[in-house]
Amino acid sequence: MFGLIGHLTSLNHAQSVAKELGYPEYADQGLDFWCSAPPQIVDTITVTSVTGQKIEGRYVESCFLPEMLANRRIKAATRKILNAMAHAQKHGINITALGGFSSIIFENFKLEQFQQVRNIKLEFERFTTGNTHTAYIICRQVEEASKQLGIELQNATVAVCGATGDIGSAVCRWLDTKTEVQDLLLIARNQERLQKLQAQLGRGKIIGMEDAFPQADIIVWVASMPKGMEINPKNLKKPCLMIDGGYPKNLATKIQHPDIHILKGGIVEHSLDIDWKIMKIVNMEVPARQLFACFAESMLLEFEKLHTNFSWGRNQITVEKMEQIGRVSVKHGFRPLLVG
Repeated sequence: MFGLIGHLTSLNHAQSVAKELGYPEYADQGLDFWCSAPPQIVDTITVTSVTGQKIEGRYVESCFLPEMLANRRIKAATRKILNAMAHAQKHGINITALGGFSSIIFENFKLEQFQQVRNIKLEFERFTTGNTHTAYIICRQVEEASKQLGIELQNATVAVCGATGDIGSAVCRWLDTKTEVQDLLLIARNQERLQKLQAQLGRGKIIGMEDAFPQADIIVWVASMPKGMEINPKNLKKPCLMIDGGYPKNLATKIQHPDIHILKGGIVEHSLDIDWKIMKIVNMEVPARQLFACFAESMLLEFEKLHTNFSWGRNQITVEKMEQIGRVSVKHGFRPLLVG
């Protein structure tokens, strides 16, 4: 059995869908209540591979909300993730993906040091961040969507915002070794990590966003968007492909121009309907078929009986592992979301 640990996008979102989740008493509660609310299994899932194989899974709502980080409720946020992991393990789930902020919180706050959660000793091999599959899908989106738009990679400049993160660095490695992309622009806050990544790649230009965007044919966004940040379409190339790999995905609400094509990054489509309700609750456009690639990674590992933390630790994703999960993804009927 596979598991998915997720969370809702805001307090307002959580209040609005509490009834659908089966907890109407949560609907009128504020942030303090959600800080203390325990994790809950709110969905039972059945997935069928194109090979005919069927698997079952559970969706664990962590009750984490992004406002907890914004309001410095760090202890509440970290407790949410650890409790959700313990809840999944207690229910015998073999491999569970940490979705959304779950994996970021786990890594940034070094939660591996807190292995004991009450009477449960966490077995980390039961958990994966799902980042390898997410990075693979984003790279395939770059390759396929650029063809759709007539952008030739061998003549293209690709900017990666969040280049030093787990997914961003993996995308850079793939673009460096698996494509003939002409120029690679590396954007991140930490200059030391940027220089280290540039040295590892043996290429790439370290640059700020304001200077990078007018040069980029393709922008891969895998970082959190700074509060209040605005992107002026006049400063972007036309055509420009923007792949929004953040969560929540909000670039499309900020930039509207006929020659700027914004694609929801890290989203896969399954060939067959999935029996679940959670993707409707998180407002996926085609909830029976579309899902986050990180969630799909746990499904793929369950299909293959690879009950191991396939994606774990910062910047450990190799091109070889991306190729491995990519082959399994195709085998079971998943494909990257492309431009409509």
